[in-house]
Amino acid sequence: MGKFFVSIVKVIVLVVVINLLARFVYTRFDLTEDKRYTLSEPAVAVAQKFETPVIVDVLLDGNIPAEFAKLKTETIQLLESFGSKNSNIKYNLVDPLEDSENPQETVAQLQSLGLQPANVTVEENGKVSNELVFPWAMVNYNDQTVKVPLLKNKLGSSAEDRINNSVQQLEYAFADAFTKLSIEEKKSIAVIKGNGELDDIYIADYLTTIRDYYNIGAITLDSVASNPQNVLNQLKNFDLALIAKPTEAFTDQEKYVMDQYMVQGGKSIWMIDQVNMEMDSIYAGGGEAIAVPRDLNLKDLFFKYGIRINPVLVNDLYFTQIVLASGEGNDSQYNPLPWFYYPMVFSQNNHPINTNIEAVRLQFTSPMDVLENDYEKTILLQSSPLSKTDGIPRVVSLDMINQQPDQETYNNGNLPLAVLIEGSFTSMYKNRVKPLKLQNTLEEGPENKMIVISDGDVIKNQLRNGRPLELGYDKWTNSFYGNKEFLVNSTNYLLDNTGLINIRNKKVSIPLLDVKKIAAQKTKWQLVNIGLPVVLTLLFGLFFGYYRKRKFTA
Repeated sequence: MGKFFVSIVKVIVLVVVINLLARFVYTRFDLTEDKRYTLSEPAVAVAQKFETPVIVDVLLDGNIPAEFAKLKTETIQLLESFGSKNSNIKYNLVDPLEDSENPQETVAQLQSLGLQPANVTVEENGKVSNELVFPWAMVNYNDQTVKVPLLKNKLGSSAEDRINNSVQQLEYAFADAFTKLSIEEKKSIAVIKGNGELDDIYIADYLTTIRDYYNIGAITLDSVASNPQNVLNQLKNFDLALIAKPTEAFTDQEKYVMDQYMVQGGKSIWMIDQVNMEMDSIYAGGGEAIAVPRDLNLKDLFFKYGIRINPVLVNDLYFTQIVLASGEGNDSQYNPLPWFYYPMVFSQNNHPINTNIEAVRLQFTSPMDVLENDYEKTILLQSSPLSKTDGIPRVVSLDMINQQPDQETYNNGNLPLAVLIEGSFTSMYKNRVKPLKLQNTLEEGPENKMIVISDGDVIKNQLRNGRPLELGYDKWTNSFYGNKEFLVNSTNYLLDNTGLINIRNKKVSIPLLDVKKIAAQKTKWQLVNIGLPVVLTLLFGLFFGYYRKRKFTA
């Protein structure tokens, strides 16, 4: 027995020594297969910028459903990983409804801050109940606060997929919040005007969202006719140009100014309607309108970069809905109906821009031809396999809602609708007569990027009482789409020099328990977890008593 106790003492001393050393030398070991607790270099870099405390309030404390308990655990472990890189990053667990005398008023206050709750159906012991959970975190630094959504919803996703999607985006979500709080010098975005682009109120939600990252200004190309050099010089002060649904043709002079801006390093996002068709025109025309081509004089510019937007309409069986009223007065009813010219575009998850985003809603979009040339091109959005093209001019009528589509004709799908172009940009006016004289022009430029989307309304938010609603929200069907996340990701990718957005490519797999199996085998595992330790303890006691009795009576 003496040797046995000596061994125990040695083990205790060793554990104490290891713990004393751990106080001075801290390290973590990530033994997970997907390295989910190993932070990426860009995330570590942004976390290490803080020299004063950053407090993260995680609103997932209290009695929450098992699904959210797993999300809570993953969030805490991630924040501990950030804290291991910078001790100024700390977190608190908060139950937003704890000790609330008026829960409804508290919920309303949280919603007014933009913290939308998740309504969860909980089934336990044969009883079903609904609970509100606020899957959010608030990152506080000095006098600034940034909201971080912890729950990532996707259409048709299961509970396991929802948690996996949520955990997968956690590192980027917090790194993105830290970036907003630590930005010292913002890059600039120019909203291009002068060619009938969308009014500011229709792009207000997008601009409000990106204002946390970037400075925003407007450049009007009308002045190109009188002072093109000044317009180019102003443009060059901006890092990215945003062209949102122009409806008037670009002059050759305006096009040359934009060409030089891009060749000299300016990023750009082009949102183009190649077909002139609006839902308002159909309503105003008594239920029908004629779709005709829209000539913006940009074909040669896009062709230079390997893109051709075809003047036809995409007709897709994966559609979003429109709402039509039937009846009169108090008997009016609003019915959601299929609209094949409003595709619901699901992401291929083939790039950090479109990874793990909700379906994007496009309106009267056109397909693009992706041509072979020296530029690298990535298709970010494409129509469903069950889609086709409808030529124009054509009459677009609400009567198509009542017609049964012939599925056999939907055999020309997977049509490109948004394309990322990367490479060393070459001027489309190389070896050509220039439409005007500019100073310090380039025909061969540095590495650059641009995105072309064949739908101008992808950025358009709806209005209610003259005020802009959230981009991607459809007030008529009360549906949310991924337009805002797609465009914000696009902007961040084009202007991100740190590679932070590449975190979105990180794959995480969280195994969840089978709820049905738990219910079926509940009693069995309760006996195993409670009864087995008791039995083992009794057996060990009997064996130890027998061993001592035999040893000391021998």
